[in-house]
Amino acid sequence: MLTPVPLGHIGTVVTYLEMIRRPPLRPLPASPLRLEHWRDPEPARYRLLFERVGARWLWYSRLVMDDERLRAEMGEIHAVVDPAGIEVGMLELDFRTAGECLIRFLGLVPELAGKGHGRWLFAQVLALAWRPGVERVAVNTCTLDHPAALKAYLNAGFTAVKQAFESFADPRLNGLLPVDAAPQIPLIGPPSQSP
Repeated sequence: MLTPVPLGHIGTVVTYLEMIRRPPLRPLPASPLRLEHWRDPEPARYRLLFERVGARWLWYSRLVMDDERLRAEMGEIHAVVDPAGIEVGMLELDFRTAGECLIRFLGLVPELAGKGHGRWLFAQVLALAWRPGVERVAVNTCTLDHPAALKAYLNAGFTAVKQAFESFADPRLNGLLPVDAAPQIPLIGPPSQSP
């Protein structure tokens, strides 16, 4: 069955994944990158990194929040930093549900995709997520994310538990993201308003 997507909207299939057993401990892969824990980050700084990492995949949810709501929604934030000190990725972990870690956001800037940094980042994320008291680590990905994202989660030991269809207004049409963001996703606007 096909479900029409309204003009000016994007449709995606969301896959919910979980890991209910800590994976065996392994040495962390080598990487020139490092994590920097941001304690109480300024919303403007957070949004800048969020957009740099996620615009290619149409991440927009945090861009529509005012500062107060963003501060309330942010979990534990870590920036991925390169040897020059430039922030090139992010991860956000949410521990608000007892016994659970939700990986809210995880990604690198598009320029680093396919260069072998993903294994290091996954190892870092799992080491941080599986802290004492955590019995379940969860993450959601969708068909708008990097094409290798779902496979990477499955290879890391996550299990898919359900799927859902989501549609939302295209953030490129309302100015939240530049119109040239996510060139791999067609920009289909609302019908033109002819006089």
